[in-house]
Parts: sequence; structure tokens; C-alpha cells
Amino acid sequence: MPIQVVSTEFLKTATKPADWPRGDFPEVAFVGRSNVGKSSMLNALTKKRKLARVSNTPGRTRALQFFEVRYRSSPAARPRVLRFCDLPGYGYAKVSKDERTKWTAMIDDYLRERPPLRAVVLIVDGRHPPMESDLDALRFLTEAGRVVVVAATKMDKLARTKRGAALKQVEKDLSLPKGTAVPFSAEEGTGADALWLRLHALATAAQAEAGGVVVEGEGAPEECFDSPAAEGDGDVADDEAEEV
Repeated sequence: MPIQVVSTEFLKTATKPADWPRGDFPEVAFVGRSNVGKSSMLNALTKKRKLARVSNTPGRTRALQFFEVRYRSSPAARPRVLRFCDLPGYGYAKVSKDERTKWTAMIDDYLRERPPLRAVVLIVDGRHPPMESDLDALRFLTEAGRVVVVAATKMDKLARTKRGAALKQVEKDLSLPKGTAVPFSAEEGTGADALWLRLHALATAAQAEAGGVVVEGEGAPEECFDSPAAEGDGDVADDEAEEV
């Protein structure tokens, strides 16, 4: 049975640990290249079209954006709380070295140190082989000991007869277990239910049923996130070009 989203609200923007939302509610972070469709995914998952704004300029999210989602796993279930964190997209290099260093540290601190973080959704473009920056991101996350769920977006851009092969190629290139990548299309509305089931399982600590990739790292992982650049405005996510 599909997850029922009861309500979603924007919580806050944060650039340092002191600004992170308080409380022990489970949290899921979303990360990917700056034009991969992250905002459209968040809108589709929360069923709010304008929760995260879709921009024509890559890399407009300049800070961590936190949202609180209340949902039911079944019609009779009590609402649960799951927080989403929208991270700045990586791989968009039009930014000063000082800004890149600052944003990289902000993202790294969050991914290493955030106690309620249960999983990270790594979003890749399902139409193309993963880029080196995607491989670096997966390596960083697994070395940090995070649970990673890979979602392949923009599947609607492919003919239906080619989608299965494209998803298998993503899994092969990222060395993922067969059947663990989630095909996703915000435009068609497909993949949201499957991704929600993974996130619910992780939020309730049922990791064995969630299908995420868990790799325990040894030592501190190397920094690998190349933060985006652009002008930001307001306290809501304003992310990527060619979103859906």
C-alpha cells in the first residue's frame, strides 16, 4: 500500500551545525549533480509541486534545506515524522575556490556528523552512465558509513523498452547489488512509492528490508563534493535546470 503524505513543511536553511534542526526525528538527505532532478524528486515525494523550486540555473541551492514530512505507512497507522535535507548539488564548478571550500566543508560536516541521518538518496541521471563525480559521491558516502539508496531519475526520457537495461547499467557502473537502484520519473509519477517504502523502512530502522547499500568506512573519508555556484534567494530550495 502506498505511503500517504499527511503534511509537509519547510523547516529552515542551515549552513553550520548550530543551525541544524533539533530533535531526534529520523532524517534522509538527498544529493546529486546540480541538474539531476533533485527538486522535482522532492516535490514528487511530498506531493507538493512548489516545495522545492525548480530553477533554470544549475546550482542555486547554496545551503542545507530542511523539510519535515508527516506520513502514514497505512490508512490506520499513526502519522510518523521524517525529515528531508536537500543538499547543494555537486559538479557545477562556476564558483570561487573560497566558496567551494566553504560549501564542501558544510556538506561534509553534515554527512559525517548528523546523528539522526538514517540514509542518503544519491540521485543519478538514468539516461547516462554515472559520471566521475557520482562515483566520488558514492565512495565518500560509503566510506562515511552511510546507508545509500541510489535513485535513477529522468527515466521518462527513455523508451520503455530501454529502461530496464539503463537501470542495470547504472547498477553495474556503481557496483550495486542487482535490483537496488530505484527507477524514478517525476514527470510520470513513477518510482515515488518504491522510494518511499525504502525510506520508511530505513526510518523505522528496518535496514535489512530497505535495500540500501551499507559499507562501513575505515578512518575519515576524503572530501569529494564539489559544491555548486549561483545566486541564491530566500529560504527554500531553488535547484536545478532541466529538472524532470
